[in-house]
Amino acid sequence: MNKNSKVESLKMLVLAGGFGSRLQSAVSDVPKPLAPVQGMPFLKFQLDNWVSQGVRSFVFLLHHRAEMIIDFLKSEMVGSLLNCEVKWIIEGKPMGTGGAIVQAINKLSITEGFLVTNADTWLSGGVVELAEMEGCGMAAIYVDNIERYGSVNLIDNRVVSFSEKGDKTGGGWINAGLCKLMPEVFLEATVPHDLPFSLEEVIFPQLALKSQFYAVPLSGTFIDIGIPEDYQRFCTWIVSKRKL
Repeated sequence: MNKNSKVESLKMLVLAGGFGSRLQSAVSDVPKPLAPVQGMPFLKFQLDNWVSQGVRSFVFLLHHRAEMIIDFLKSEMVGSLLNCEVKWIIEGKPMGTGGAIVQAINKLSITEGFLVTNADTWLSGGVVELAEMEGCGMAAIYVDNIERYGSVNLIDNRVVSFSEKGDKTGGGWINAGLCKLMPEVFLEATVPHDLPFSLEEVIFPQLALKSQFYAVPLSGTFIDIGIPEDYQRFCTWIVSKRKL
């Protein structure tokens, strides 16, 4: 099986249900994944990036302004999503990143490994590398200042612990917003019975404690558009033909 075949066999669950509160001052009329960039929704760039890496099966986990995102996805069925399997699940109430994934596993009867990514985080690569992993893994990227993100602490690429946002400053490895997980992880983990819950705060630390979580260190472009400054940075990066 070649690399693209391994990617094509995996569903990609796209977390796209957040309210985007921090970006409201710059983008208020559309949900964060549809933030305009050079006349196109940010999600358009994401779709092209994921498809170029071999992804062919998508599940969008939606809540805030879900219908606007669904309308966009439908319009891309003859564009970026041509020949792709596309599904979406609308949360009746916010489920958190962990709760949204549990709901998807249950509704779609997912029994194999799958990818999870953030709709609002640009990451230039990592899909193929994660698809080739046998177990659970996450993409990690090195940044000059980890204070906004929190950090991932590694030993020989094994994730051993996490540091909270604001605990440390300076350079370090962070969660790049892309991971590969197995459905049984959510059965074996201690998760709150009253959803929602956070993937990053509940599942990831438990995997690390069991020495079952590995990182794929990447050196590509990473931009989280969650705040106005970084949204503008992505827009500038696109205008500069991705040369910044």
